[in-house]
This record gives sequence, structure tokens and C-alpha cells, in this order.
Amino acid sequence: MSTHSSDHEVSRRTALAVLGSVGLGLAVTGLPLYGEESRGDALRKLLPKFTEKSRSVLLHLLEDPEFSGQIPAADVLSIARSENTNVDNLMLQLIPLARSYSRAPISNFFVGVVVRGESGGLYIGANIEIPGQCLGFAVHAEQSALSNAYMHSEKSVTTLAVGGAPCGHCRQFIDEMSPDGAIIILTPDKPPAKLSSLLPAAFGPAALGRTEGAFPVKQTNLALVNESSNPVAVAALDAARKSYAPYSKSPSGVAIRSSSGRIYRGSYIENVAFNPSLSPMQTALAGMIRAGEPYSTIAGVMLVEVREAKVSQQAVTETVLKAIAPAAKLEVSFARA
Repeated sequence: MSTHSSDHEVSRRTALAVLGSVGLGLAVTGLPLYGEESRGDALRKLLPKFTEKSRSVLLHLLEDPEFSGQIPAADVLSIARSENTNVDNLMLQLIPLARSYSRAPISNFFVGVVVRGESGGLYIGANIEIPGQCLGFAVHAEQSALSNAYMHSEKSVTTLAVGGAPCGHCRQFIDEMSPDGAIIILTPDKPPAKLSSLLPAAFGPAALGRTEGAFPVKQTNLALVNESSNPVAVAALDAARKSYAPYSKSPSGVAIRSSSGRIYRGSYIENVAFNPSLSPMQTALAGMIRAGEPYSTIAGVMLVEVREAKVSQQAVTETVLKAIAPAAKLEVSFARA
């Protein structure tokens, strides 16, 4: 997570008051699908300066059963006009909404990020910590928002808004998404800055022979070894096909099946420095959280990967699943090129 100043980050007390807790205090969610407070009331608290018209547009999106953390370009422009502002300022103003999806039971430090794709759509993301587990399993807010744009198959990302300068871990991850360093970083009360100014002499994809980064998203020609029409297996295979694994050559994907009937896909997204890489389970989990569902709705998880690949995601997926939904079953299917 990026280290943000207290001027721009909500305090733990405020966050808990606005968001509420879930289960045994292991998760904090934004604008939940449950609870006594309506989404409208929660949105009014999070974005008190927004016009009713703007909140109405957002509420319509948030109440869509298929909401996935994306604000389409047309709605972005509509809200910007309603707020009499430009898209850059709107992204900064939407950080509290993104932050409301944070789940940080270890640090109690809530971070939100808004990313703009080439399409003009906005993608929200928030930090995630897995209770009781290694901090390496955490998903930084920047990673969550960028993986959101990735799973929506954006061609590129142009701008990222966050409450304070991204940490080194996140700068490295962002660089994989924008290897030319041209992505603009927006922070409150400071001039916009290119990533290249925050990460000079970057160790990027070119260091290992790559001519481009994770965007645009490409498809790998994979098929299940044992063909299946199971929609969860099909979704996990689709996520594996979209994975970005140029360094390990180990594509993989995860599909989380929810008791609500939704299926959340997650692709493996590698980084040239290895450690900021996102496992497919992390990517899928971030998508589920952005939809407002609690861990308790996880009914099952399917992992698709290549047999005897250099990197297997089975152990990390099992560990995360055991921590957040111990009753849910992990199934593993293998794919071949």
C-alpha cells in the first residue's frame, strides 16, 4: 500500500463508521449488498459534495447486479459535467468511493485508487489484506485498480489517482502496465506527474527482452486437457488465456463461484521484478470485493494452469482460500497450449 498523508486518508474510526464490518471483523467492504444502511446513504457520506444527479448516476451503476468496479466513459463524462470539473479532478474526488472497498484487517489502513483506461472508462481499486497470512498476499490498491482495467481488456491505462505518492512496490507494478513511464499519477494538492519522474532509471520489461508490457491484453491459445462445459471451468480457462506470464511462461486463471450466482475471473499478471506479480486468486478476489460481496459467499474456486509449468498457483490459492473461506473447495484443472 502507498503511504498516504492523514490529510487525504480516512481514519480508522471514520472508515469503520461509514463502512461497517463484516463477519468477525475480518473484512470491511464498500457500499455492501447487505446491512442496515442503504447504498444511497453510504454514497452520500462518502461523496457529500457531489450533486444528487452525480450520485444518482453512480448509484445506478452500484445497484447493477453485474457491477464490477467500472464506470463507463459515458457516465464519467456525465458526472464530470454535473460536477463542473474535468476528469482528472473527478478521479481524485472518487478516491473515497474506491477506498470504501478496502479490506485491511492487519494494518487498518484503507487505500483507494482510481485508474483511467484508454477507453475513457474509470476503474476503482482498494487494498486487500488476507487475515493471518503473510503480507506478501496483500493486494495494493494500485494493483487492484490496474488489474480491474486489465480484466476489462483495456488497451492501455493513461492516468492513476491516489491519495499520496505510490510506494516503490506499486511504482514497479505500474511500470509493467506503462513501460514508457508515460502514465500520469494524480495526487491531491500536487501537480500531475509522469511515472518516469517517480521511477527514474526503471527496471522494466525491456531488461528481460520484452518490447511491451501487460497492455494491450492478449489471448493465449489454451484448451482444457479434460474438456468441460462447467461455467466455472470455462471462466477459469478464459482467465488463464488472458494471463500475462512472459517471464515464467506459466499462464493461469482462477474463477470464484459465489452463492449469489456470480463468477469472478482472475488472471495471473506477472512483473519483471517478480515480487509485485499478482496471482490469479488475488486478481479474482479483488473483483469479487469490488462487486461488494463478502468472503462468506464464496461457494467454490476453480484454478486452471498448465501441468508442470515453472510456476504453480495451487499452493497460494489454497492458502488464501483457507484463510477467508475454509469451507469452500478448490478444484484444479489443467490446460495445454
